[in-house]
Formats: sequence, structure tokens, C-alpha cells
Amino acid sequence: MYDALIGPFTEFEFMRRALAAVIALSLAGAPIGVFLMLRRMSLVGDAMAHAILPGAAIGFLLSGLNLFAMTAGGLIAGFAVAILAGVVARSTGLKEDASLATFYLASLALGVTIVSIKGTNIDLLHVLFGNILAMDDQTLLVVAFNATVTLLVLAVIYRPLVIESVDPLFLRTVSRAGGPAHLAFLALVVINLVNGFQALGTLLAVGLMIMPAGIARFWSRDLTAMISIAVIAAGVSGYAGLVLSFQTRIPSGPAIILVATAFYVVSVLFGSVGGLVRQMFPGRHLEA
Repeated sequence: MYDALIGPFTEFEFMRRALAAVIALSLAGAPIGVFLMLRRMSLVGDAMAHAILPGAAIGFLLSGLNLFAMTAGGLIAGFAVAILAGVVARSTGLKEDASLATFYLASLALGVTIVSIKGTNIDLLHVLFGNILAMDDQTLLVVAFNATVTLLVLAVIYRPLVIESVDPLFLRTVSRAGGPAHLAFLALVVINLVNGFQALGTLLAVGLMIMPAGIARFWSRDLTAMISIAVIAAGVSGYAGLVLSFQTRIPSGPAIILVATAFYVVSVLFGSVGGLVRQMFPGRHLEA
């Protein structure tokens, strides 16, 4: 049991780096995912994950698999799309999902085309699916720095973000903090997608943000509890996925998301808040 569950992390440095990256992604990405779910922006996060691909691909075209070039390109492309979508949504009343819809397939196609111009199929797979087991110290430091920035900014905008998620009209009545908080939140989404891109690739980057939030939704209605459950679910999924990947031939990124999917199915069935079994066999609310 020790050799299967703990041995890989004590024996191999690349496994320890991957686990540290998973913890950082869980601490920062899971709370963002909870707010995306509450604001009904889950698919917006997925669309923005594809929106960062052209910028990262341009960085790859100019510098190859260079960490800082691809990160900078992804951040620039993501921020540009997020700001544009936010401004359009606020100015016209158009929802973010509608304003981002055109970027989904177009960005993915453009990014794949750019990578294919210079790279090989292996480079393309690295960009699309990532490789958390190949993470070096530089990449880990970038992931940890972005996670720290996310937590600090989230602490500053937490109150207006919560109020806007529940009653945006009330927040507009009593404060002007809604607009800046919303744009700051979109920036945090981009930062965490770039974080996820480094570890899981552009196709799975949103996985550790959205799926743990969905799991938490079936276990609590309290926001603080939902965030805590989402962070724990993301961390456990990441750890179990790394172990599964090490013991089998399943790539690390898909293994992590598959474990999270298994937890989600269990939550759908047995969750205490809206789970199917709970609905079929409700407890007695009133007793004599």
C-alpha cells in the first residue's frame, strides 16, 4: 500500500513537483470555479481556456516550448478576450457566454494551426493536453506565484463578488464596486487558466476549476463550505490522478480529470444536497 500510494512521491522528484503543482492549482482554481458556477459562467471558463491558445501558440512559434514566452502570450490573449467580453457585456447587456461563443472554435483552430506551422505532433499534444509530470522548477514557481496572486486578489474582491453573484442589482444600487470586481474576477479566470494550461494543456485547463465546483454543489449550499469542499476535491483528484497515471499508462492530465469525474458521479448519486439517492429516499422532516 505504501509503495503504491506514497512511494512514488518519496522516490521521484518529478512526482513531488507535480503534486505541489496540483495543490497550488487546487487552492487557487477551485474557488474560482465555484464563483464561475454560481454566476452561471462555467462554459465561459471553457471558452476562455481556448481563447488563451492563440497567444500561447504565438509564444511557441517565436520561442519554441519556452515557459515565459508561452505564458506571456497566453496571458495577453486571455486578458484581451476577457476585457473585450466584459466591456461588451457591460455596455450592451449581452451575456458573457454569447460574447465569447465566437472565440471557442476559432481560437482553438487558430492556435492548433500556429503550433502545427513550427512544431511536431508531440509539441501539439503537449500544448493541447499538457504534461504535469514534466513540470520543472521554473514552471512550478510560476504556478505557485499565480496561485498566490489569485488568493490575494480574491480576498480583496470577495465581498462584492459574493453580492454580485447573488443580487447584482442590489450591488449596483449601493456600490460601484461591481464593475471593477467583475473585471478583476475575469482576470483571475485568465490567470488560473494559464496556470492550468502549464499543467493540463488547453483542453483540460478548466477541469480542476469547474469539476470540483460541481462536486461541491451536491454537498453544501453554504458558500464557504462549497469552496472548502471544492479545494479538497480538486486536491484529492489531483493526488489520485497522479498515482493512477504512475501505476498505469494513462496520461497524467486525463487521469486527474477522470478521477474528478468519478467523484462527480458519486456526488450526483449520493450527494446530500440534490443527490439522486437523496431525492428517491428523502428523510423524514417532521416527526411526532
